[in-house]
Amino acid sequence: MSTLGKETKVSDSLAGLAAATSAAQRELGYADTLREILQQPATWQATAALLREPSVRAQLQAALTPRPAHVVLTGSGSSIYAGECIAPDLQQALGVPVLAIAAGTLLTHWRSALPPGGGLLISIARSGDSPESAGVVDQLLAQALDWRHLAITCNARGKLATQYRDEPCYATLVLDERTNDRSLVMTSSFTNLVLAGSGLAGRAGAGAWQDGVQRLAGCVQRVFDQQSAALAAIAHGDFDQAVYLGSGGALGAAREAALKMLEMTGGRVRTMAETFLGLRHGPMSSLDENTLVVAYLSPDPAVRAYEYDLLRELSRKQLGGARVLVGEGIALDVIGAQDVAVDLAGLAASDDALPLLADVAVGQILAFFRCLALGGQPDAPSQGVLTRVVEAFELHAGGKA
Repeated sequence: MSTLGKETKVSDSLAGLAAATSAAQRELGYADTLREILQQPATWQATAALLREPSVRAQLQAALTPRPAHVVLTGSGSSIYAGECIAPDLQQALGVPVLAIAAGTLLTHWRSALPPGGGLLISIARSGDSPESAGVVDQLLAQALDWRHLAITCNARGKLATQYRDEPCYATLVLDERTNDRSLVMTSSFTNLVLAGSGLAGRAGAGAWQDGVQRLAGCVQRVFDQQSAALAAIAHGDFDQAVYLGSGGALGAAREAALKMLEMTGGRVRTMAETFLGLRHGPMSSLDENTLVVAYLSPDPAVRAYEYDLLRELSRKQLGGARVLVGEGIALDVIGAQDVAVDLAGLAASDDALPLLADVAVGQILAFFRCLALGGQPDAPSQGVLTRVVEAFELHAGGKA
């Protein structure tokens, strides 16, 4: 049985929580997080519109001209998971190698971590004020002159948006101010950063991509309106571990969702993110009846065949407890009686990137309700351990080869 102890009863839907007075939302500590989760469909459309603006398209085209030999996406915490979501799809769109490398790794090991030959470094950040963000840019501007820079940030007043304006090899894309989340945990900032990154390489000007964003927004709004009660019920279940599964770029979404659950429960729910195929190589042994399994299903039929095989194996071996399955057109035989299937009907994804935003949104809802069920406050769940922006720390000269 779970060792989490008695849970606290909360409203069983996002709409019910949103209907509470502002004072009540503040008292229960969820006002910012709830608003920022719910605003995502609208802010995605705003980000898509921003990327369609001629001046922004020209700026991004200039950053990618001449075509870089390599692209590296960097960030810390959730931001590097955003990079992991973006990298596979952006590599396919650009036709050049695209890597996601954590800012902490670049700060300490940039000489061995960066691919040789130069390229474009894309810094991804909500605030743009974390110590690693500016530290990496400072270091590379001084010592890696064959690298150009693009920052994608939610904060027009942050260091990444203001400190390097006079650098000729540096460009900045600042998203809608609403995406600069006030909550400790990143929600709308994360998904909009992923969307902005996936819209590079000129695709944001295409009608098909813009239509895809609109369909995505509609799908996720229906999840908020029609399935949040079912997700809340799952979040109230008897589990003390959650395992998130994703293939390709969805592994980044799985890692972000796992982090959200870990952050919002203060570690009272242990989490793990893994690929469907990787789960068999050891981690499967940890799945017990108190393990929630969250499966982010690929829109690619060939990839999904592998994912279904793994889910059927878990059923056959009776591994794990309840499941949350996210994807379009989910096979009925992988949905158990206690499971929740979040079917993204009508999404008709033409690439792997857009569905990841829906995956992450479902992970946010689960973590949000689990936090409330355990008596926590989603706006500041860590009780002083974490801060919205990582505290300043000393930056040391050098960086190992």
